[in-house]
This record gives sequence, C-alpha cells and structure tokens, in this order.
Amino acid sequence: MHAQKEPIRRKHYFMTELELSQRLKQNDNLARKELYEHFAGAMYSLCLRYTGQREEAEDLLHDGFLQVFSVIGKFTYRGEGSLGGWLRRVFTNFVLSYLERERRFCMEDVEVLPDTPDEDAPSPTISTDTIMELIGELPTGYRTVLNLYLIEGWSHIEIARKLNIAESTSASQYLRAKKLLKEKITHYLQIHEL
Repeated sequence: MHAQKEPIRRKHYFMTELELSQRLKQNDNLARKELYEHFAGAMYSLCLRYTGQREEAEDLLHDGFLQVFSVIGKFTYRGEGSLGGWLRRVFTNFVLSYLERERRFCMEDVEVLPDTPDEDAPSPTISTDTIMELIGELPTGYRTVLNLYLIEGWSHIEIARKLNIAESTSASQYLRAKKLLKEKITHYLQIHEL
C-alpha cells in the first residue's frame, strides 16, 4: 500500500496526483482546471524554450493542454510525479510536431565536432531567466536539440529518431548550439560588465 502523498493544493480544492489523473480521465472540468493551474507555468517555459517566441508559446500552451485532455486516457499512474513526467513528454512531442509542420527545423548532416570541456566558460553570474532568453535566440534546430538533450535528458539516438535525422547530426547540432550559446553568454556578460 502506498503512503498517502501530499495533495496538490490550489485555492480551496485538494487532489492527490492519483485522484487528479482519475478525475481527468472522467473529463472532470475541475480536475482540468487543477492540472492547468499546477502545470501551466512549467509547460509554458517548455514551449518558450523550443519556440523562442512568447505569443507562439502561449498558443502552444493552450493547444498543448487540449492535446493532453484528448489523450489523458493513455496515461498510466506509476507513482507520484508520473503525471508531470507524462505531461512533459506529451508537450514536448506536441511542440516538436508543431515545429516540424511549420518546417522550422534546419538540420544539416555535418561532421561531429569533438566535445571538449569549456575551460574558459563564463562565470555563473548570469540568471537562469537570461540564459533561457539566450537559448530562445538560438536557431530552431540548435535550440530544439539543445533542449531535448540538455534539459529533457534525451539521448542523441532518441533525438535522431524523433526528428528523423542522423545521430551524428543531433550530436553536431548540440555542440554547435552549445558553442553559440557560450558566445551569447560571453557577449551578454561583456555588455553588462558582469
């Protein structure tokens, strides 16, 4: 028997993740509202990381939740936190499908660059929000692979399969994204004298 977990608290309504997932499957509007209020911020950040555009991220956030509600029957509760992980996967796939439909990927088969440590990496005096903004400025292909590999924890094999690219392309896009992001961070630090 599972120990009772702390319920998700929003306003005057309390649900455990298990109860929330069960009620979502019953098309309970209060449960839908609860899910949205609890996860909208994180899912908006995910959408923004991939698109780099606030308005586009907001549209994808709303459409993504509609997608979640339409496929919630496929969710299987596997313990506390499994709903959030499943939601992140649905949103990631939804955003990637959107970007593919919009043909915004620019993936080239290029040679793999060696992954060398950044000995002269900028000091950590830059905020996470600023780093996320700088990631948003990367070209779509770079940004997508960087997000999937670094933030979502996907392997280059998984990325290659999902994006229909070579594994070496995923690796090189990641390395190029990392290099460009480092340049952007260095430039930001120089401008702001940090």
